[in-house]
Amino acid sequence: MNFILSDVQNGVMTLTLNRPERLNSFNDEMHRQLAEVLTQAERDESIRCLLITGAGRGFCAGQDLNDRNVDPSGDAPDLGASVENFYNPLVKRLAKLPKPVIAAVNGVAAGAGATLALGCDIVIAARSVNFVMSFSKLGLVPDCGGTWYLPRLAGHARAMGLALMGDKLSAEQALQWGMIWQVVDDEALNDTARQLATHFASQPTFGLGLVKKALYASETNTLDAQLDLERDYQRMAGRSEDYREGVSAFLAKRPAVFKGK
Repeated sequence: MNFILSDVQNGVMTLTLNRPERLNSFNDEMHRQLAEVLTQAERDESIRCLLITGAGRGFCAGQDLNDRNVDPSGDAPDLGASVENFYNPLVKRLAKLPKPVIAAVNGVAAGAGATLALGCDIVIAARSVNFVMSFSKLGLVPDCGGTWYLPRLAGHARAMGLALMGDKLSAEQALQWGMIWQVVDDEALNDTARQLATHFASQPTFGLGLVKKALYASETNTLDAQLDLERDYQRMAGRSEDYREGVSAFLAKRPAVFKGK
């Protein structure tokens, strides 16, 4: 089965998690298919924005527990292997992708599905969405970047409460806390997300990629190191074709036509 659907139009790759009967929860084959599609997004220069959403009534319910059924009389499963082989590479690849990544969150986003969404560059959620850090309900630790992203998005106190209690967090509350970019009516989600993705696909992609790298680096850099990085990235951006086009268009008072280079 195609557990991951991909479609490329006008510079936008739409990646759809496609196990709607299981609320798009992950199994190993779904991870492998996702990895293949991400390779295309990384290598294809005509793809200038990645849009991730879910099929059916949910975004992603995290890990499919049917794949992690525990036999009381058998050996305990090595959940760390799944994190190391699948979730960790996924988080790193999305963060390092030198193109904007948008999550259009529809329906439930639980466990690794919630942390996957929150790890995207821009999160647009339908009004009915709930984010659920359900790991603690199973005696587990938030993965898929959850313990890294949560405190940075929500602050220490809120991150601790969300992770320890595993309660639902509404899209509206997530927006108020500054964890996501936008909340829209359910019926407007797809159009809103696609319009933004199409916008990004027409922008100076090379520069946007440097913005991502700089912001991630700021999480661990000193001020001096970050200032040096800004200098270096600005030097690189200033040598790009897109910068030349942007200045030329500004001076000629015409719309810029960026090529993402």
